[in-house]
Amino acid sequence: MRIVLHGQQAFGQAVLERLLERGEDVVAVCCAPTKEGKPEDPLVELAREKGLPVHQPASWKTPEALALMESFNADVCMMAYVLLFVPQEVRDAPTYGTFQYHPSLCPQHRGPSSINWPIAMGKTRTGLSIFWPDDGLDEGPMMLQKTCEIGPDETLGDVYFKKLFPMGVDAMIEGLELVKAGVIIKHNQRLEDGSYESWFGKAAAKIDWSKPAADIYNIIRAANPAPGAWTTIGGSELKIYDSARVDGTGTAGQVVSVNEDGVTVQAEGGRILIKRVRPADGGKTAASEWAAAAGINSGTKLGS
Repeated sequence: MRIVLHGQQAFGQAVLERLLERGEDVVAVCCAPTKEGKPEDPLVELAREKGLPVHQPASWKTPEALALMESFNADVCMMAYVLLFVPQEVRDAPTYGTFQYHPSLCPQHRGPSSINWPIAMGKTRTGLSIFWPDDGLDEGPMMLQKTCEIGPDETLGDVYFKKLFPMGVDAMIEGLELVKAGVIIKHNQRLEDGSYESWFGKAAAKIDWSKPAADIYNIIRAANPAPGAWTTIGGSELKIYDSARVDGTGTAGQVVSVNEDGVTVQAEGGRILIKRVRPADGGKTAASEWAAAAGINSGTKLGS
């Protein structure tokens, strides 16, 4: 079966590696254009290393892009993390069309930050979807889904790299096997039962110390490692990464203690033990070291 792999970054690279290990006939690799001054995408590097043709059109919404996809004479296109919009005529050019990976249980959490949001919302399960994309945002018919637990202390990095990434590579291959067997599964999504969220950006990652400790902890987990939850101290931003929940009462936003374990800050109905931070003028460091250097002690107020 002639396969076009369209993707980028580490996930696209991992899917290509698996395809090549299996001896699949990858006839072309498509990737987003390389930005000036930025390193080459790892998917592009691997494809070139293996002698595969690489194509990086700036847009797929042109007659030239359609002609390019048609020229591959492909049986199927596999989308392994694609942010550029690909119109229907391009998606339909391969014999069996195009299927795509999305790291949520569609129709829930459609959109670009689909791993962050369920963690921030305190959900205990998430998963991935392999679907046939249409012109909507993660709205196409479903091929298959896989679920996984969100542990109470797991971060964005834990859920993605330990679960949704390896599960996703396996699921992409499972989807390919279905297509090769002539089993074309397309279940329409019930969009009215789902949700769409935009980027989990700086505004979503801001900590409000007057909120319940559980909510703050979820935001910190959802933003670790990116974009990084943040608060302010003396008018400067402080990003917060590794943390833990502890019991206790007091004044919201106030530092309760500083020791070798980190900096404990009061929230509503509980406290947050901050273990790792990044101040505005430096790199990531242990919270205890930052506190010692910055003169942080019991009674210091965060969020101001």
